[in-house]
Amino acid sequence: MSKAAYRSAPASVASMPGGIPYIVSNEAAERFSYYGMRGILVVFMTRHLAGAAGEPAPMGEAEAREWFHVFAAAVYFFPLLGALVSDCFLGKYRTILILSAVYCLGHLALAIDDTRSGLALGLTLIAIGSGGIKPCVSAHVGDQFGRSNASLLPKVFGWFYLAINLGAFLSSLLTPYLLDRYGPHVAFGVPGLLMLAATWVFWLGRYRFVHVPPAGANFLAELRNPAARRTLWRLCGIYVFVAVFWSLYDQTASAWVQQAGHMNRNFLGIEWLPSQIQALNPMLILILVPTFSYLIYPLAQRLMHVSALGKIACGMFLTIPAFLIPAWVESQIATGAAPSIGWQLLAYVVITSAEVLVSVTCLEFSYTQAPRILKSLVMSLYFLSITAGNLLTSAINVVIQDPGGGSRISGVSYYLIFAALMTVAAVAFAFSIRGYTETVVLQEEAVTPERP
Repeated sequence: MSKAAYRSAPASVASMPGGIPYIVSNEAAERFSYYGMRGILVVFMTRHLAGAAGEPAPMGEAEAREWFHVFAAAVYFFPLLGALVSDCFLGKYRTILILSAVYCLGHLALAIDDTRSGLALGLTLIAIGSGGIKPCVSAHVGDQFGRSNASLLPKVFGWFYLAINLGAFLSSLLTPYLLDRYGPHVAFGVPGLLMLAATWVFWLGRYRFVHVPPAGANFLAELRNPAARRTLWRLCGIYVFVAVFWSLYDQTASAWVQQAGHMNRNFLGIEWLPSQIQALNPMLILILVPTFSYLIYPLAQRLMHVSALGKIACGMFLTIPAFLIPAWVESQIATGAAPSIGWQLLAYVVITSAEVLVSVTCLEFSYTQAPRILKSLVMSLYFLSITAGNLLTSAINVVIQDPGGGSRISGVSYYLIFAALMTVAAVAFAFSIRGYTETVVLQEEAVTPERP
């Protein structure tokens, strides 16, 4: 069929768009691939990395954290490139499909080369592919909806986030086991196969999707629009504070994994691997997203108006105790004791609750506030806040790194620095959002019904 067969606007119907199952399934498989790879990176770099001649050449802990957070920052920088290509030239569907192929090549590089060269090439390609599709996929979800079914949008973004964390949960349990049992080639290869499957599922849904065409020259015209620029500046002001949240949150895959290695990991009769503990986060998301959506938010709305920015502020304040708990754990480790991994479970409950308040809310908020032509761009600016947060963490780890690759500031002090930083950011954010007026901007509906 020709390109003309694609629908370019959402149908005027109150039901769920037909393309949503393909997007949600694609997201679950893609997130399995990403979080499976991401979850074993620090352990791979510190235990399995090989030299040019195949000899063991592992990194120190501080250096591995530096590499990890630079990679995470790159993943959330490339959304800007993906948004520009999508909104100006190719449209969201074609951009996602092309960059997914790049993504698959990155997994292949990691699976076949366990040296620093393979690591650098693989992470670069994955950063370009994974990062480039992020704003397009998120905006593509919103593009399926018009005014008639706009009430379903929060529910679908909840499903979207559940799909992310279902994939992350399964991969966080499986890939550490594969790395421990079969080595890095298999452990990185399986996520690569899931990314290939994700690309195929997305292609299958091509005739059920709304394909909003690229704006071309209108994109630049919209950027010159004073109202659009004001919206972008207001959103960027919010994302500056959100960046601090991500600086702390993404350490669950670096500093928290390293801390778990010094704890008693015998829990529920199972001896858990340090990187498997990360599976707690997506598992809790599967529980907490419905809990917040169907219980906590409705109860809170009976007492007061709960705005999107109010939810984000609450999440920031909740992140502070989430870092004070591992600070206490470090104080126990320093005596020679091996505290139970159950303390990290408590910290995960707190920081995952903060994630629901900050991240899920920011996804929907960013889409609804953005001008129609700039949807992918605004989503990329939100993802840049994650880049900024990880660069901040990486920079701090560079500053405190000693010549031997270790850290001059560790233990309790390390966690207290970030808890104090989050406190300052949360207080400043609460003051900055006073008087902000929230809006809802969706795509225009088509006059013809959706194809069955």
